[in-house]
Amino acid sequence: MAIGAPVSIVMPVRDEADGLERVLDACLCQDYNGPLEVVVAYAPSSDATREILCRYESAHGVIIVENPEGTTPSGLNAAIGTASGDVVVRCDGHAVLPPDYVSTAVATLARTGAGNVGGVQRAVGVTPTQRAIARAMTNPVGVGNARFHRGGAAGATDTVYLGVFDRQALEQVGGFDGELVRNQDYELNVRLRNAGWQVWFDPALEVEYTPRSTLRSLWKQYYDYGTWKRQVVRKHPDSLRARQAAPPILVAALAGSLVLAATSRRRFGVGLIGSYLAALGAVGVYEAVRSKDPAALLTGPAVGVMHVAWGTGFLTGRP
Repeated sequence: MAIGAPVSIVMPVRDEADGLERVLDACLCQDYNGPLEVVVAYAPSSDATREILCRYESAHGVIIVENPEGTTPSGLNAAIGTASGDVVVRCDGHAVLPPDYVSTAVATLARTGAGNVGGVQRAVGVTPTQRAIARAMTNPVGVGNARFHRGGAAGATDTVYLGVFDRQALEQVGGFDGELVRNQDYELNVRLRNAGWQVWFDPALEVEYTPRSTLRSLWKQYYDYGTWKRQVVRKHPDSLRARQAAPPILVAALAGSLVLAATSRRRFGVGLIGSYLAALGAVGVYEAVRSKDPAALLTGPAVGVMHVAWGTGFLTGRP
């Protein structure tokens, strides 16, 4: 991959009017020294998403493609099919790319020969609940050793946030799996690695991400993640990592503790549940003291929601 190669930023959107202008402006303000286009796959929306896109189409040449199915993989594949770049940069309606994102990513592709490079999802909250969720998404108790959440050393990895792809690699493995509403990025990276391409983590590629605004919406997000992860594991049994197995094991243990709590071994069952709740409380206190932000006390509940929702979705969810 040559530095200065044509680049296409592809983005599926639906009901993203609130933050879409900021996201598009960040895509259009890249410092990349080469051809760059922005291709947005529009899914039917109930807000002003289309009006904003049409304005950017007229003023900045943003390319709009239709995504009538409305799913993320169908939108990504439609945008990639229209895109002309040798490098494909994935973005979404919650991600704000820094100005040097594309130039840094293309340089990393050229240096490593990887099929996909990406970096850190830097969660940034505005409201108190969002700030707590953002901390939960970077706390090791919440996300384990996932480098794309917490950062780390550059190198080959299993998956990255968003992704910047060598188009040749994408075409070789057939693009995104249209059957996977969630976890289609991880599954694509499995196929890339199986085909001999490296997936490369570069901590310099840090993207601002706006987390969900309520614990209820966080629950739905992580329940869906767990549900669709099980579908990925069915397709690729060897792809499951320890950090991904932990939530379903936890949910099974908590369910077993509830059963024990109703039997003669009540003390043991209550003790297990109490220990987990105490650990979540400790996470919240730690984050609140460290950040001097009282809202960080909600970090513990947010971590619990992420764990239990993901694990429940994995064990019981239906696509």
